[in-house]
Amino acid sequence: MAGADPNDRMADGPSVKVPLATRNADLPKRALTALVMLVVSGTALWLGDMAWTVFVLIIGIGVWFEWSTLVLQFTAPGTARNAWRSAGAIYCGMASAILIQVRQEAAGIALVLLIVGAVIGTDVGAYFMGRALGGPKIAPRISPSKTWAGLLGGVIGATLVIWVVLANAGRILAAAPDAQLTAVAIAASPMELIGMGLAVAVVAQAGDFFESWMKRTAGVKDSGKLLPGHGGLFDRVDGLLAVLVVFGTIFIIARLFTLS
Repeated sequence: MAGADPNDRMADGPSVKVPLATRNADLPKRALTALVMLVVSGTALWLGDMAWTVFVLIIGIGVWFEWSTLVLQFTAPGTARNAWRSAGAIYCGMASAILIQVRQEAAGIALVLLIVGAVIGTDVGAYFMGRALGGPKIAPRISPSKTWAGLLGGVIGATLVIWVVLANAGRILAAAPDAQLTAVAIAASPMELIGMGLAVAVVAQAGDFFESWMKRTAGVKDSGKLLPGHGGLFDRVDGLLAVLVVFGTIFIIARLFTLS
């Protein structure tokens, strides 16, 4: 949910200014939920193998269920809704398959941390800079609370996370329980880091806007209520899904051209 303030969102109509005390009221609940998610996902990532596969599949199925629930509320013909549900199965399935496959690579744990961490960095940077600076909105009809300042914060957040993960990739891989590589040095110039951060932030933000459009079309505020203070699973991984599908597709196409 890059750059979004959950208390400023409405299913329809313009954003409503909410007092700061009210906006901060759910921060403890959001923080506790985030901590639980971090522990569960981090444990599954660390263990890898079946634990990671089962975890990712559960999340993927849960997101598709929320996707389908949104689609059922669209004012569209039944055939169109069925097509949307099928598209959601492909979208969620592809993202899940990519995330499972990445973890199985020799540098898998570092790669997953890089991808997921960069998206989280985008969300955090966009959320706080968007709240602090405000300013012009990107697409107020789709998501009234997302601003250009928030996007800039997202780029900064993603870039910082990428830099930290790359700088510590060797230590991460050496400490992993299924370590296959113990000596890795990955160097990137400042411009390369910014370029990667920009790419991740823009794609993650696009995924966020896409989910916001789906929710507005369905006339709801959140995709679900599973995560207290956060909404549903889809609300939390909308940007990650887009990043996995877009960059996963680019990687697959590039590999096919390399092999041909």
